[in-house]
Amino acid sequence: MNNIYIIGEIGINHNGELALAKKMIDMAIDSGCNAVKFQKREVEKVIPKDMWNVKKETPYGIVNYIEYKKGIELSKNDYITLKKYCDDKGIDFLASAWDLDSLEFIESLKPKFHKLASPMLRDKEFVNKISSYGREVLISTGMSTIEEIDDIVNIFKENNCPYTLLHCVSVYPCPDELLNLKAIETLRERYKCNIGYSGHSSGIQDGIIACTLGARVIEKHITLDRSMFGSDQSSSIESTGLKRMIRDIRLLDTIYGSGDKTKLSNEELKVREKLYGR
Repeated sequence: MNNIYIIGEIGINHNGELALAKKMIDMAIDSGCNAVKFQKREVEKVIPKDMWNVKKETPYGIVNYIEYKKGIELSKNDYITLKKYCDDKGIDFLASAWDLDSLEFIESLKPKFHKLASPMLRDKEFVNKISSYGREVLISTGMSTIEEIDDIVNIFKENNCPYTLLHCVSVYPCPDELLNLKAIETLRERYKCNIGYSGHSSGIQDGIIACTLGARVIEKHITLDRSMFGSDQSSSIESTGLKRMIRDIRLLDTIYGSGDKTKLSNEELKVREKLYGR
């Protein structure tokens, strides 16, 4: 399916290293992604103060949690550099913001889409702000009930903002028995809008199956090496898996065919003549 929009979710798997982020962009391009996505947050605004001094073991020693979170963040200049890097390479740059200041900064970069991350759906001030720009928003629906999704959709309709709903299960990594991919059909039938899938499994089958159920946007966490340090590495896929997933998604149209049963292909006619002629 060549019309499927595939996002390589880099997130925070770059561990705060600009050079590593660029390598992951290159990996996404080489694999055939349409976009890469990062996460942007003002750490001191989103991390509760009672967690700041909790000890965190890292490859660089034991540090306070707030210092760890600061260490894996990219700077604003880094994001500006990465946006230009993506533009020059011909791949879309996206980022999910986790606070209002970060959202305003990402909007200043003029991304093709905004991304509303699952944890932000309950922040109505944030939802109203992101939907006020008029830029299409990809909405992850992890941790949300259907009634809560109704509320979000109503805000977007009131603000006349285009949106795509992404089925998502916020478990990292997500086991097969919790993926609930048929919810893609549930969302499509209920909201009559564009539907996608944001997956957190460590496999590739869910991304392919999601397309057969009607998803037109696929987002998967990606990494150069799942053994690297970081909270999202284990729920990400490496280059080989990403390439295979995208290859198989792009093959779906060919495999589906036209559905026409009124005539046989030339290849099957040859077999028919051979077998019927015995």
